[in-house]
Amino acid sequence: MSVLPTNLETLKRRAKQSIMPLLTPHLLKLRLNTYAPYIGAGIKIDHISLDQGLCVVSMGLNTLNKNIVGTQFGGSLYSMVDPFYMLMLMHQLGSNYVVWDKSSHIDFIAPGNSKVTARMKIPSSEIITIQDLAKEGEAVFREYKVDIVDEQQKLIATVTKTLYIRLRKYSKSKEQVNRIDTFDAQ
Repeated sequence: MSVLPTNLETLKRRAKQSIMPLLTPHLLKLRLNTYAPYIGAGIKIDHISLDQGLCVVSMGLNTLNKNIVGTQFGGSLYSMVDPFYMLMLMHQLGSNYVVWDKSSHIDFIAPGNSKVTARMKIPSSEIITIQDLAKEGEAVFREYKVDIVDEQQKLIATVTKTLYIRLRKYSKSKEQVNRIDTFDAQ
């Protein structure tokens, strides 16, 4: 016998999960490529595979992402890589884990005055390491670096992201909703 949820949000979430199909890589890529801030900045997801822990994102130089000196706006460079490590880890670790961005840092190396690309990868060995570190309930902080390069593979910027990961049952953020499966179009 099933117990009806008492919370309206829980009921809505369960209804959505049963009605909406899981996002395929193609649908996730389409959704991200139609995300208004990415359209405005000229950011394009070239490849995404949450199962493989791989994402490739690019951004051409245009009037909407050009700064006062004619190079890529730093905020747009950062936006290229902002959500992807969190998305990949949430997917690969599953709903038993809470994943949050903790901090970020960007080093600007050279001016970006052409198309730039960032390639983010989480190897399967990293997932095993995280699971091993988190198994006793402690918070795990992992650092990921991603280089943003131009068309000649010249380094434009390096972004360092620190993520907080913890088994859900030990986290104060137990109620964090994993929206990857249902990715709201809000």
